[in-house]
Amino acid sequence: MRCLLFVCLLLGSFPSFALDRFQVEGYTLPNGLQLLLKPGIDRGHVAIRLVVGVGLDDFDCADKELPHLLEHLLFSGIDATGEGGLEERMQALGGEWNAYTSNADTTFVIEAPAKNQRKVLDLLLALLTQTHFDDNAVNAAKQVVEREDGGHYSHLQRWLDRQDLGHTASNQLAVELGLKCPERAEVDHLTREQLEQVRKAWYAPNNMTLIVVGDLDRLLPAYLERSYGELEAVDPTDHPPLPEIKATAAHERTLSNGLVGNGAKLHWLVPEPVLEDQHDETFDLLKDYLDWALYRQMRLAHSLSYGPSAEREVFGGVGFMSLNADLERDDLSQAKQVLEELKAGLLKDGLNAETFNRLKQAAIARQTWAVQGNSALADYYWSALGDFQDGRFANPAKELQGVTLEEANKAMRELMLQPGYLRIETPLMSDDELVWAIAGLLGLIVLVLVAWRLHRKARRTL
Repeated sequence: MRCLLFVCLLLGSFPSFALDRFQVEGYTLPNGLQLLLKPGIDRGHVAIRLVVGVGLDDFDCADKELPHLLEHLLFSGIDATGEGGLEERMQALGGEWNAYTSNADTTFVIEAPAKNQRKVLDLLLALLTQTHFDDNAVNAAKQVVEREDGGHYSHLQRWLDRQDLGHTASNQLAVELGLKCPERAEVDHLTREQLEQVRKAWYAPNNMTLIVVGDLDRLLPAYLERSYGELEAVDPTDHPPLPEIKATAAHERTLSNGLVGNGAKLHWLVPEPVLEDQHDETFDLLKDYLDWALYRQMRLAHSLSYGPSAEREVFGGVGFMSLNADLERDDLSQAKQVLEELKAGLLKDGLNAETFNRLKQAAIARQTWAVQGNSALADYYWSALGDFQDGRFANPAKELQGVTLEEANKAMRELMLQPGYLRIETPLMSDDELVWAIAGLLGLIVLVLVAWRLHRKARRTL
């Protein structure tokens, strides 16, 4: 303990240490709780992130909302004052808090005055250990989750999802390939017993990381060992394997994204080949290059799309690169041709060395200002937990610097040689088609009326 206190005092005494965002005091308590403590340059403030290693991907399609529902339920109150009383206690400490459930984790996010950091951490600990679930609280939490997910999941919405009309292009492709659930998960059938089991199995210190960045209390390590160190560890629950591609999908499909309009969206999506080394850094640089190439062709050279873009997404255990463009409906054929020419040119000539090096240096330069302030630093540690080792996070600038043009070209060719999946999103009818449909309907009505009048006139003459 004395060593830990000495380390914290030492870190707080040297501003140069605090400015090195990759150097962090990290250690594990006997119960398995991982702690990351980092003095920040913003005085009088701390940013706290408690990361719990349970997310949506840890449950099957029917029960996928369990960790999200539990996250909301934990804010329902720790005593008779309920949710309102809990929030009032945080307000009295001058802090703000929220929580987020992602595919991989559930994270509690707190901003607080430095002088009250231990009291705020006390309140967080009470939330984790003293929240009692009753049926009223569970039902209230279900209503909140349902609203966050877009309201009641009606029979019409479920039917639209089943008819491929309720998803964006990338989500729909993930459904086709078996990487994503075809329908939205519901909460009505989830029980209090299930929620209690999730808390018991996953909300354990040996499945948590506590990050504190800012004006650290000198007694913080001793406090954490005395309070959070009392949490009881559990036998770890294994994470289920992430889904892989297990179905086939059509190379090209047109999806409806509305009823009427002249716009269209073009997407070319392709699974990223797995690289042995520097996978993310290589494909991040490749994304920047493709983004610029698409901009030059689709906007500057052909004036087809104002904001074309390259994007990276992950579904299950598979990463995708996508080239995307917002277009006029009548420009779809030309845009597809431009996209094919862009791919062919890259495969023939490779990446332009000057352009690649310029974009690479720009990506490296962004690292100098990408993380500013205690809150951004805490979020960065949260997102990069997998890169933490021996008291340091990996330096993205150095990782990017290590990507060579040859490696990027190899990854580009492996990517571009795949046929990929072309998805086009358009409304069911264009504006002109709607006008013609209305005109046709009016014409039909006129013909029916004329025929009816002629029929009546014929009957009178008889």
